[in-house]
Amino acid sequence: MMSTINVALLGFGTVGQGVCEAIDTHQDRLKEILGKEVKIKAILIKDPTKERSIESSITVTTDFQEILDIPDLHVIFEAIVGEEPSYTYLTEAIEKGVHIVTANKAMFAKYGPELLEKAKRKGVSVGFEATTAGGIPVIGSIRQLLKVNEIRQIQGILNGTSNFILSQMRKRGLAFDTALKISQEKGYAEADPTNDIEGHDAFYKLLILSQTAFGRQPDWKSIRRKGISHLTAEWLQAAESFRLRFKHVGSLCRDSVDHIKGEVEPILVHDTHPFYGVEDVENAISLKGSLVGRITLLGPGAGKLPTGSAMVEDFLSLIERKYTGSGESTVNAGEVLDESSNQWVLRIREIDDYQNWIPSFILKDRIQLGDNLYVFVEGTKETLESLLRTHDHIQAVPILKEIPLENEVKTGVAVS
Repeated sequence: MMSTINVALLGFGTVGQGVCEAIDTHQDRLKEILGKEVKIKAILIKDPTKERSIESSITVTTDFQEILDIPDLHVIFEAIVGEEPSYTYLTEAIEKGVHIVTANKAMFAKYGPELLEKAKRKGVSVGFEATTAGGIPVIGSIRQLLKVNEIRQIQGILNGTSNFILSQMRKRGLAFDTALKISQEKGYAEADPTNDIEGHDAFYKLLILSQTAFGRQPDWKSIRRKGISHLTAEWLQAAESFRLRFKHVGSLCRDSVDHIKGEVEPILVHDTHPFYGVEDVENAISLKGSLVGRITLLGPGAGKLPTGSAMVEDFLSLIERKYTGSGESTVNAGEVLDESSNQWVLRIREIDDYQNWIPSFILKDRIQLGDNLYVFVEGTKETLESLLRTHDHIQAVPILKEIPLENEVKTGVAVS
């Protein structure tokens, strides 16, 4: 029986360093749980000229074949950016019978189903907890729920950078560009922040959540994706006056005919919504289970140690239980989403004659800021769509419906 578990790292950036630090500082705890020492045998790097603080006993290489040739290699932690060469490396590792743990959301959103199928055939496991929400154990929570529950709906603040920007804009009255610059100075946003602020990062995470919860992904082209760069401090001030807040939310919903609908967009939440108080770089995810009702998880969405923690927890799960991917699941007929009434905040020009169409809605509140009037309304989706077809200058932001804390109790069910 092996006395050590040999592992290797692909990539030694922020996440790779977090994995190293987590293993090093928690070696006694890992030994206690596993009964074995976890030994990092090698690290794959890209730039050999860069100075790094790595123990001399660990092989540092730019050649992936050198990693694969390590005798008795059990697990590879992958923390490389981009689809390639990550996908190729992990495919080769699986073919050799090595378990893998990845934090690469863009690669896994595209190739995850394929890698899970390959792993199943080879009898190895794939851990991907760190691909979705950093330190929040959402993948593990979904796996646990699926033992009994059907998951019907998911809502999530899935990107800490965009949440930080929106928090700064609201709390300090900042313009988007100013809040983005602060985010970059703090290291939250990249020099090119497109993936975060335009919703690509959240989009990839949403696809991975769909694969885990429903066993499949919606058609990528069917998912509406919208970023936050068009929002202004005035918009956020208007929302705050209505006790609403902007959040950049990814959502998934599976209806009674098993159709999956997905969206990533800036949306408003009431002060009763679990996401209302989620600030700065924090992430949050709400799940709706068929029995349990709503479960909400909050925590750090990124960072060296939260993501490193997620990867090491994943590693423990696969060593102890050897899990693989979720199978495709179906939803029982009977659940129909209530689309009868919705709420929005509309921005219109002060000079607009809105009295002609406002009676079509229930007017809940309004505020004038500068040359714009913001109206908080309730009505049907059809009424709003008709209005926007004839008034294309009106901006409408929907208000996110909260997942009920408890499911409705079905009547007529008796236990004898």
